[in-house]
This record gives sequence, C-alpha cells and structure tokens, in this order.
Amino acid sequence: MMERAESGQKLYTRMRLWEFPDQYVVEPTDGSSGSSLAINRADGSMNLINEVPECTSLRVPKIRSIFGIAWNVKARGSAQRLNDLGDESKLLPLWRQAEPRFLWNNYMLEVLIDNKLDPFLLPIIQGNILYHIINFSFFFHNFQTAIGRDIVDVTLIARRCTRRNGTRMWRRGSDSDGYVANFVETEQIVQMNGFTASFVQVRGSIPLLWEQIVDLTYKPKFEIVRPEEAPRVVERHFLDLRKKYGSVLAIDLINKHGGEGRLCEKFANAMQHVISDDVRYLHFDFHQVCGHVHFERLSILYEKIEDFLEKNGYLLLNEKGEKMKEQLGVVRTNCIDCLDRTNVTQSMIARRMLEIQLRRIGIFGAEETITSHPNFDESYKILWANHGDDISIQYSGTPALKGDFVRCGRRTMQGIVKDGWNALSRYYLNNFCDGTKQDAIDLLQGHYIVSVSREVAPPSQKGGLEAIASFPLALSLVMTGLFFATLSLRQVKYDFRHLFFSLMWAGISVALAAFVRANGRIFCNRPRLHKPRS
Repeated sequence: MMERAESGQKLYTRMRLWEFPDQYVVEPTDGSSGSSLAINRADGSMNLINEVPECTSLRVPKIRSIFGIAWNVKARGSAQRLNDLGDESKLLPLWRQAEPRFLWNNYMLEVLIDNKLDPFLLPIIQGNILYHIINFSFFFHNFQTAIGRDIVDVTLIARRCTRRNGTRMWRRGSDSDGYVANFVETEQIVQMNGFTASFVQVRGSIPLLWEQIVDLTYKPKFEIVRPEEAPRVVERHFLDLRKKYGSVLAIDLINKHGGEGRLCEKFANAMQHVISDDVRYLHFDFHQVCGHVHFERLSILYEKIEDFLEKNGYLLLNEKGEKMKEQLGVVRTNCIDCLDRTNVTQSMIARRMLEIQLRRIGIFGAEETITSHPNFDESYKILWANHGDDISIQYSGTPALKGDFVRCGRRTMQGIVKDGWNALSRYYLNNFCDGTKQDAIDLLQGHYIVSVSREVAPPSQKGGLEAIASFPLALSLVMTGLFFATLSLRQVKYDFRHLFFSLMWAGISVALAAFVRANGRIFCNRPRLHKPRS
C-alpha cells in the first residue's frame, strides 16, 4: 500500500519534473523532507520514492520546474467565502479549500486524491485567474490607481462552473438538475486604506432545456426540449442559487420578439412559479431600449434594480479583517450567450457598486464618480473589457462583441467592424471546430469515460450519408460547377449548344447547394460523445 504523503503541508511550493523514458518523477525542491513521486508512463501507477533514479547515457531525462500536478492521465465569492472559513478549514489541503463546482480539474485529480498525495495537487479554476502555489494568491486582472493620497487596488476574478461546461452551441440552457451552461461567478475586489470590499455577480444561460444545433445557418433555430419540465428545472436552479448566495435578482436581457421571444416567454412563465420575497425577475429588452449604440440607456435598468442592490449590499472588511457589512444577495444576468449584452450590463452594475463602496470608505465625496478621475476611468474600462473578452474566448472562441463600449465608453466604427469579424469567426468555429472541442472537454471533465470493456457502447460513429458528408468537398464541387457554367456561357456566342451545358452545370451547383443547405447539420463538426437530450 502506498505510503501516505505528508499531511501537514498543503502544497509543495517548488517542484522539479524529471522525464525519464519509462517514468515521470516529481521532486519537491522547496527544502522540505518530502519524498518524490514516481509515475509509471506505461500504466499510470504511482509510488513515493526517497531518491531520484540515477541518470545514465541511455537514460537522460528532461528536467523542468513545475508548480504542481493538475491531473493524472489514465488509459460564493473567494473573499466572503474565505472570510467565513474557520481556522481549522484553512489548514486543509489546497484542493479541499477550493469550491467543488469551480474546481476545473477535479476529475483528473481523482487518482492522486485517492492516493493521499495532497502536497502535489494543484487546483485549477477555468476563468481569468489561476491559483498560484502560495497562500491562495491569484493571477488576475488588476490595476492600482491614486486618488489624491489614497491608493485604490481593484481586482476582477471570474470562476466558471464545471457542472455544464462546453462550447457555445453544444452547451446551451440547463440540464435536468438545473445546472446551466456558461455559469460564471464574477467577483470585484477593492482594497483601500486597509479596507477590503467585495461584490459578486453571476451570469448563466437561460435555465430551460433548450438547444440551438448548428446547421450552417447564421442563427440556428431555438429548440425548447420537454417544455413541461421547465417549472421544475427553473425551481431547482434558483433553489441552488438561493442556498449559495441568498436573495436573487434575475435580469433577462433577451429580445421579446423573434426567435429569442419564445425563450423569453417560456422563461418568464416558468419564473412565476419561483418568484418570492427572495427571488425577483426582471425582463429588460437590451436591443429595444439601447439599440446598437445607445448603451448609456442602461441607466434605465439601474433605476429598476437600485433598491435590490442597496438592500443586499456587498462585503466590507475593516483593517482588522472584521466583517462590517455582508453581501446578502446576487444579481443573475443573462442574454442568449451570456457574453456580450451581459458583460456590458454587469460592468455598469459593478461600476455603480464600486462608487458606492468608495463613498462608504470616504475616498469619494457624495457626488463624486469614477468618471471624475480620467486615469481611474480608463483603467476600469480596460479591466472589464479584458474580463469580458476572456469569458467570451473560453465559451465562443472569440473576444466579446460590444467590447468597444466597455473599453471606450462609446461605440466606435473600429469596434463595429471588429464585431463583424468576430461574429464571422464565431460562425466558423461553431460550425466546423467546436464539436471536436466539446468532445475534448467532456473527456477531461469525466462526462465521458473511456473503457476497454466490450460491454460499454462505443461513442457514436458516422454512418450512412454522414460518413461521406464533407463541407469543404461540397463547397469545392459547387464552385467547380459554377466555374464550368461560366466557362460554357462564354462559348454560347460561338456555339449555341453551350447554353445547355451552362444551364446543366449551374443546375448541378444549385441542386448541390440546396442539398447541403437542407442537410446542414450533417455537414457540421458535431461532437461524437455528446448525448442528445431526447
């Protein structure tokens, strides 16, 4: 039985990786007396050893410094939550202090956890931060600014939930347990004059069973699956939010008409079953009110939610780390992707809350705003713009749209052109790349487990027409047909019979294009491990 690793140390602070032909050896180099970990490269078996194996001319390892083991391959907000942890909990291994729903590599660490190798394990969050190996420090979006003699430090952290992880078109809506796609907790932390203030918001896909399967169209149809289950799924989702955050204000930013309108109506109807003193629902048609350029009209939304923000507040700790104020509720914002409209709205709410916090500490006067300080204002806009880009890249593959307003405070022609390019990039990635990416995520998250057992059904295989369907080939054939049609048409003036050939080639191209359009789904890059809802 494997010797137990030292339990008194949460994580070795420095390590060296030795890559031998037959094994990996992870050696602590922080001065501790810990044993090294040997991992067999053939079968993944592990054991603790006292010394690193000798190097020979036939056995020369690669050597590199590492921060921890994120995985082993085998065939409420960080400030308020940490403040609430008792001293005993803070002595636990680092991976046990991390909140399970945000621990991105939880499945990949299972074998190492089972073998009590706590000091080697590095917890990872998928967001715009990563755990550092010492004292829960972070790599994050952050800036400092001077206001008079005072230094204000602003940090923005995102944590993506792992329960329904995936790509934009292949992970929409909710699962039957109420866990939604693209659920991200965003925490804004401000430190000034010894005080620490924190404000948490969340975003997440509409908590219904719905899909938007790619089919080569620019905007595939929204499909609501098992609509009779909507009230139960919504109830589960908001029950979970209430347990974790307290009161909830759900802001729905989608259109009230068109394809989005059906989702809006179903969501609003389902919310009637959960609205209470602790759960509020507000629909705000972002595009109808703000259009594509007048995002300053979000002040209309703020007026409607100001009472909720004042009542539920934010976390505030004094110089001694004592809690002066606690956040009692959370704003949950969604649009369709929970990326572009959502980020613009969340940045507006966070800006207003930051101004309230600065007034409470005495940094700002009663009428003073972030806009009153140009350097502060510019840094704050860049902070939120980068934040939105990171979340968007993870989910859709491109930076956020409407980012120029967050970054510059207004819509610009350059931003509009960039949005057009990013929208086309999303179309390409969604249709021709994200299926394979979704499979990779499902494997890494343990949603699909590879087994050598013959009794386990293999992942779905291409069959019939799908086995030979190739969009590049179909596009090449269409273009070739049009080329010959044009070539024949030019010869009509010499021989009228070429008109027949021109029409024939044009007809073949049009027929093939129509066939591809009618059967668009089979020409897209689809996940092979993805289980349909039905």
